[in-house]
Amino acid sequence: FDLDKEFPNNPILILHVSNHGAVLNSLALDYFKINKDTPTPKGGVISRVSGTNEPEGLLMETAFIEVFAKLPQPSNKELLEKFNIAQQTYAKDGYTTVQEGATHVSELKLLKEASNTDKLYLDIVSLPLITEVPTLISEYLVNPNDKELNIENINEKYGKYNKNLKIGGIKLIVDGSPQGKTASFKEELKTPGPNGEQHWKGEALLNQEALNKVYKKLVDNKIKVWTHANGDNGIDMVIEAVKAAGGKKGDGRRDIVIHSQIMHPYQLDEYVDLGLSPSFFTNHVYFWGDVHIENLGEELASGISPMNSANKKGLVTTNHTDFSITPLNPFMTMWTATNRITKSGKLLGENERVSNLDALKALTINAAWQLGEEDSKGTLEPGKVADLVILSENPLDTPKEKLLDLKVVETIKNGKTVYKTK
Repeated sequence: FDLDKEFPNNPILILHVSNHGAVLNSLALDYFKINKDTPTPKGGVISRVSGTNEPEGLLMETAFIEVFAKLPQPSNKELLEKFNIAQQTYAKDGYTTVQEGATHVSELKLLKEASNTDKLYLDIVSLPLITEVPTLISEYLVNPNDKELNIENINEKYGKYNKNLKIGGIKLIVDGSPQGKTASFKEELKTPGPNGEQHWKGEALLNQEALNKVYKKLVDNKIKVWTHANGDNGIDMVIEAVKAAGGKKGDGRRDIVIHSQIMHPYQLDEYVDLGLSPSFFTNHVYFWGDVHIENLGEELASGISPMNSANKKGLVTTNHTDFSITPLNPFMTMWTATNRITKSGKLLGENERVSNLDALKALTINAAWQLGEEDSKGTLEPGKVADLVILSENPLDTPKEKLLDLKVVETIKNGKTVYKTK
């Protein structure tokens, strides 16, 4: 209603920074054919006008995904012209390897075109979404009539760079976001759901049986799995799927649970036993820590992204920005991991703070390990790729309170300077 007053003649969509939802005016709802007869998909939210079934404008999670997929896009030619700008966005913050964390087939084709035309100078690791697998699999069939995967071809194409681009595995998504209250929780939140629901626990995007089936299919075909799971119940579902697929410590798979936010100690033990590795998101402590306290209670919120506990159990942990959800600045990622201060200035999860060294490892050697690239990246050693970043100060000597003051002076990729401060 607010948007209709200001934009009566144009469809308008305001995207939330999390990419998990948006608010649309009436013309935008009409454009995407969302009306009172549109069912709310499992794992999604279509906010309705009180007392009616008319959409109110807010769409989240699965209800928003289809809208997002239909947004007008620039042409491939226009996008290819922007690849240098995109890579410079990362290079100026010291990144030499970039992960594209949820790739559609059309986007993978664009990445391949950029690679084949020598537009990539940073390494890009693509994680195609599980929903794209039927299209992707067609490239790897033994013959058109054979429904079994050609394992040899898959292993050849997965996990190897071709002109700075590789497919690093397949991405699964189990639940939504804790800040959007669409993650899947074991206990009721202390506040109503995103549409005012009482006794709200969030919702998984698929059931356990479906998750087990798809996870086992990927494991059986020796494909690395990267699973998005935020809530403690969503994390339990991943654990059960790995067990059902026969995953265990030492099997060499290195499957990753991305975010791994709302966790309990027993779940970390399960990660150890099953050979899982968490990619944490400590920036949440600053950006949404106060919100998490309100929704989850301080005890549960204090354990969000439990990096210190995971490190003590011997897990290999990384830390990400989920860009563009939070800024790329790696020193902010280190700052949130070592300080765990919320926007209001509250210390959240004192026992989960880590050292500067562990915060740095989560961006370097551990990240290389999760990608299976520790033999060529992650540390400064003879024989490894010359991916180097020169900083304004030594991050290991910088007081943790001052980490945000660090700057990237120069980024060197494979021995060549790709960014330098003027």
